[in-house]
Amino acid sequence: MRASLIQIDVNPDESIHSRRRRVGSLVREQRGSDLVVLPELWTVGAFAYDLFADEAETLDGTREGTLDGTTAREMSEAAREAGVWLHAGSVPERGADGVLYNTSLVFSPDGELAHSYRKIHRFGFDKGEAVLMGAGSQLVTAALPELTLGLATCYDLRFPELFRGLVDAGAQAFVIPAGWPERRRAHWTLLARARAVENQAYVLACGTGGTHAGVEQAGHSIAVDPWGEVLAEAGQGEEILTVDLDPARVAETREVFPALKDRVLGLEAPKR
Repeated sequence: MRASLIQIDVNPDESIHSRRRRVGSLVREQRGSDLVVLPELWTVGAFAYDLFADEAETLDGTREGTLDGTTAREMSEAAREAGVWLHAGSVPERGADGVLYNTSLVFSPDGELAHSYRKIHRFGFDKGEAVLMGAGSQLVTAALPELTLGLATCYDLRFPELFRGLVDAGAQAFVIPAGWPERRRAHWTLLARARAVENQAYVLACGTGGTHAGVEQAGHSIAVDPWGEVLAEAGQGEEILTVDLDPARVAETREVFPALKDRVLGLEAPKR
């Protein structure tokens, strides 16, 4: 299985409309890949809090795959034209209850909105995302033909219990879009490798470059294998990483070194 991580440089001088079109073109160029991954809140910038409400989109009938949102429609078309599974990063979503959510979107190769995930752990403590957005409550996995993905977003990376729950739900790889700040870049790469090692799963962590509302971004998107070996790592600017994943590698790692079987404490597997 071939995966491409598109690390986008979010430039405040570029209009959101232009960025959508540009990113759609980048997705279409990945026709040789099976899975394409975009970063968190790449349309507005993860720290551009004043844009969240104005740029929020609605997802109408997510389970049926119907769309009502500019980014969702454009990414649906890009996934269909490229013939890829597309994790389109996340967008500010306005729920039916009027609450804003940081919501990730996964499209199938026919352009259907197959899965969505509302970020559970909101960053900011007592400001920013933590007070502007509601929290998701559901763990989400996406069963692709080749392997099962567990979905998480940025700050979620700091909470290992979420990933244990995803493993219990069958995840063999974690996809983590992010808008991670440069000043904590060492944590980003360390935690990505830790989540891979402790869960014996692939990690595909896709971040942004550029500066969001004055906050310099870490970039350094990273792909890690189930043994914790780095398959590829980007620099700080705009870049595309392409890696090959072997689903058998996950089963082999868990069989050769069966640490997961020795778990004593853990989360109960979520109901599907």
